Amino acid sequence: MNAVGIDVSSRKSTVAVLRPLGEVVCLPFDVTHDIAGLASLVEKLKALDGETRVVMEHTGRYYEAVEKALHEAGLFVCAVNPLLIKEYGANSLRRVKTDKADAVKIARYALDNWADLRDFTPMDAIRYDLKTLNRQFQLASKQRTASANNLIALLEQSFPGIRKCFDSPVRSDGTQKWVDFAHSFWHVDCVRKQPFPAFCERYRKWCKRHAYLFKLSNAEEVYALAKRCCPDPKVKGRESACAGSCKSAHQYFALSGSLSRGNGSACCYAA
Repeated sequence: MNAVGIDVSSRKSTVAVLRPLGEVVCLPFDVTHDIAGLASLVEKLKALDGETRVVMEHTGRYYEAVEKALHEAGLFVCAVNPLLIKEYGANSLRRVKTDKADAVKIARYALDNWADLRDFTPMDAIRYDLKTLNRQFQLASKQRTASANNLIALLEQSFPGIRKCFDSPVRSDGTQKWVDFAHSFWHVDCVRKQPFPAFCERYRKWCKRHAYLFKLSNAEEVYALAKRCCPDPKVKGRESACAGSCKSAHQYFALSGSLSRGNGSACCYAA
């Protein structure tokens, strides 16, 4: 039985091969993560006499290329939690931390846990990809919520109460009417510094351009709000309100579009 321990890093891996009773099959050596390096590793491992099992830590995504190449070559490959390797042999007072020492430690772990090692399957890769997608989706969702809250706070300074004038649901592409409106009408002056007929016509064209339903009552409500509300005096001029609101709206648009595309991709992937 040959226990192969691989300490994986970003561009290369260190390999150690041991047998029971501490027999060293070959001294630790390095292999690069390219076609030639992985092919050479496969050739060396397949040339060993007896059953061979390869163990490595699943840290980051560096190990995936090595694991895939060895699995496709017909070798037994097991990726274990790094915490198991860290705690293994923790009763020693000597702590040597080098790539070669780590590879030997992983090989010894493979020998001591030979019967409990689980061979890699394609489902492991799928499960890891789904976990990664879910992690990114949750992060993007939090960022979108933060962008929405930031935009609401900015609008409460430049156009207080405008969000309550729109109750349209979120569209399939992630856009919302109040966010689109804030991108074009970021300040009360964008509305009230023109006669109502002029604003109404502009609002009608805006609704048509963004594929929203135009309602005269909604235009009247927005115009009346703009006439009576008083923006925060700290917001000096329309330029500052425009810069903050537009930037926040752009962030919200980008994150909403990304999440909408991500939902579609995830559905296709799951199917």
